[in-house]
Amino acid sequence: MVRSRLMILAAAVLWSTGGAAIKLISLDGWQIIAGRALIAALTLGLVMPGARRWPSRRALGAAALYAVTMVLFVLATKLTTAANAIFLQSTSPVYVLLLSPRLLGERPSRNEKLAVPVFLLGLGLFFVDQLSAGQLLGNALALLSGLACGLCLMSFRALPDDHAAVLVSGNLLACLCALPMALAGAARPGLADLALLMFLGTVQIGLSYALFSRGVRHTPAVEASLLALVEPVLNPLWALLFVGERPGLWATVGGAIILGATVWRTLQVARAAPPRAPLPSQNPARRRDGAKW
Repeated sequence: MVRSRLMILAAAVLWSTGGAAIKLISLDGWQIIAGRALIAALTLGLVMPGARRWPSRRALGAAALYAVTMVLFVLATKLTTAANAIFLQSTSPVYVLLLSPRLLGERPSRNEKLAVPVFLLGLGLFFVDQLSAGQLLGNALALLSGLACGLCLMSFRALPDDHAAVLVSGNLLACLCALPMALAGAARPGLADLALLMFLGTVQIGLSYALFSRGVRHTPAVEASLLALVEPVLNPLWALLFVGERPGLWATVGGAIILGATVWRTLQVARAAPPRAPLPSQNPARRRDGAKW
């Protein structure tokens, strides 16, 4: 259905605005994390009926990994460029490939194994540019965000299809973890900061996940994965247009290699697997390529 694909595309566009919006807010990273996560939890609880279900113990573990991903990504975006943060987080498929045999009992294919050194090449180029100490720390946090994202995807894959509750719980956990540091922060939000926080919580997280969860029910997982790649493509563009932030040359090349490897691997999976109609209960977190946070 064209409408379903448009929903996924719209969700990816909304996700991509996160980097520029985080950069524009004058608050520190912990204050952004607490505010965005609280607003997102309330929004998701209202727009997704399944989010009001109490999560199981295993689901709380997935929610904790989701919260860690959210926290690390915001802190990384504040410390390094938006392009570096999103591209380095996009290395999560590498961790899924390396860890899924042990954690899920899923053996990667030959093509998937071939993709790993390509990902690592792209990854290494991020550290060729001349970086300040803050950017190095930001890149390291973005790398950890990719690892947390990969672990979160695998934990979602091992759960039943009631991930809406996990999203709400994860945002609440992120808010609670960041709250002590957020309250101790010296910055006080202005009207522009509050408006951007509302946008991040209600639109960039809340509305995007509502659109994606509906669109993916009638869209093959591989096609949904490719449509979601609009996020890392547009994220640096918004940062350039609205913040004037230019990523380094080698980081740009590295990001292009990571995106190219992701597209190639996804298409290889599509050719290897026979097409089948998606189930009505299909959830974006069930696919190995994963969704963005």
